[in-house]
Amino acid sequence: MDNNMQGNSVDVHGDEEIIEVIDLNDMDPEPDDLADGLEDIDFEDDGNVGDDEAWETEDEMEAEQDDSELTFSKHKGSVFCVSLDPATNSMAVTGGEDDKAYVWRVCDGEVLLECTGHKDSVTCAVFSHDSSMVATGDMGGLIKVWKVETKEEIWSFEVGDLEWLEWHPCAAVLLAGTDDGNMWMWKIPSGECKTFQSAASQATCGKVLPDGKRAVVGYEDGTVRVWDLKQGNAAHVIKGQDGHRGALTCLSCNKDGSLVLTGSVDGGSKLINTATGKVVGEYSLDGGKVKASPHDEESNSIESVGFCNILPLVAVAYLDGTLAVYDLSTQVMRHRCQHEAGIVHLQWEDSSSVVSTCCLDGALRLWDARTGSIMAEYHGHSAEILNFTINREGTFAVTASGDNQSKVFCLQRPDR
Repeated sequence: MDNNMQGNSVDVHGDEEIIEVIDLNDMDPEPDDLADGLEDIDFEDDGNVGDDEAWETEDEMEAEQDDSELTFSKHKGSVFCVSLDPATNSMAVTGGEDDKAYVWRVCDGEVLLECTGHKDSVTCAVFSHDSSMVATGDMGGLIKVWKVETKEEIWSFEVGDLEWLEWHPCAAVLLAGTDDGNMWMWKIPSGECKTFQSAASQATCGKVLPDGKRAVVGYEDGTVRVWDLKQGNAAHVIKGQDGHRGALTCLSCNKDGSLVLTGSVDGGSKLINTATGKVVGEYSLDGGKVKASPHDEESNSIESVGFCNILPLVAVAYLDGTLAVYDLSTQVMRHRCQHEAGIVHLQWEDSSSVVSTCCLDGALRLWDARTGSIMAEYHGHSAEILNFTINREGTFAVTASGDNQSKVFCLQRPDR
């Protein structure tokens, strides 16, 4: 969800509040190169057969049609999150309502690691930059780190209620945001810790920028902070008139980290220059200002945002089922792609203008952002899709659903 385009052709509002700008020379991430060939070990067979009979309900979403290549059905409750390992894209990790996470092979569904010991639903599960470790986090704030190759739990820590969890892009460093407003940063496995405190407002979403030196965090009160990870202070604070009128729900950065796109329950999306802290663009469905109050019944929450890597476009997904494709610089809406149910998540393909969405109606859809037309639609889940991810090549997607299943869909396009 990144973009190579520079965002300096847009008007800058003049009255931004900016705290200090910190110029980092280096963070010395010292990446731990631990992924020296994950060995094939004989693990317990998954038996990846979905229990279709359990879902024959009258409001079932066309479960007879299953376009998936593989169904992972080990979870005993809703599957909330899914990630692919960044090194090879051959392993998935899923977390669920059954207080468990599983690391499994995408090609055959074989379980490589069962992550147990959580006390609440596992809502965050992510691989480290080199795929050697996986971090799992539950709603109650218990975070565990596992070494994939040895299947060992190597670290755990308990924080307040967990909002998000993310690895550093090039080091064995883990970051998390909690409902008490803190962002935490740990070196793994030593556990050396640094906290980034703000006013008591939930740190609802966060993203480490590609330079590894800064992180952008969105808060429940509508504030956005750009944190200097080395110095431990906020380089920029975007709040008040420049901030959102309601809680941040999502954010994404472009490929070089120069721009961040935010989404909020207030129905507005802002484009922020991370070097200056200036809001350099705003996107809304009606082309005007966002609602004055996030509690307005008319307010249409934004659920997911992202940058196209190859064209100056951004995509914004709304709870009312609208996928809007905007011109990055002019903020003009190019296309409006309507879904019959609310959109949960969007993801751009790494090297094309295809943007995919998952929806509360249980379908995965691929859209051509150049034309606004639908390219493909995939069914198979009997409940809403709560999360999905696509591999680097854009050839398959892995979904997480309220039907207790994760599925692998082969994405076929005419140009392949």
